[in-house]
Amino acid sequence: MELFSERGYEKTSLREIADRLGITKAAVYYHFRTKEDIVVSLSEDLHRGIDDIVTWAHSTPPTPARAQEILTRYGSLLHGLGSDMVRFWHENQPAFRDLGFGTTLRYQFRTLADLMTAPTPTPLAVFHARQALLAISWSVTMMGDLPLTDDERYEAATRIAADILAKA
Repeated sequence: MELFSERGYEKTSLREIADRLGITKAAVYYHFRTKEDIVVSLSEDLHRGIDDIVTWAHSTPPTPARAQEILTRYGSLLHGLGSDMVRFWHENQPAFRDLGFGTTLRYQFRTLADLMTAPTPTPLAVFHARQALLAISWSVTMMGDLPLTDDERYEAATRIAADILAKA
């Protein structure tokens, strides 16, 4: 993901990936036949993480505390496992779209917003929930140039997201 973000998906070769990892190209091929297979594997981890949040939310009564916990879990996921994937998606949107990941992520994103506003979501409440989730997403993709640690960005984004959600 680092190489894809630095050089672009199309310009990154399996040889460069192997060199960055300090392994042979054959070792990469043993696990992944193509660059697409690598991206699929990494994106599945992000999808599973979001699915875990959705599963947890379905088992928890719809309250403002649940909505806040969804934000916290989503932020933790993106600032952990998913940060490279989010950067890759942002910086390589055509490749990401061509590989078909955008549709699933959009569905999951909307599901999270709906769960945050249940049991009676209004369009404005859903709008605020989506904006809150976007605040967290953008803290990963658009704020990396600021002299803040990832923890500082995560904490600030979560606070801002909670403020947005509270306005609903």
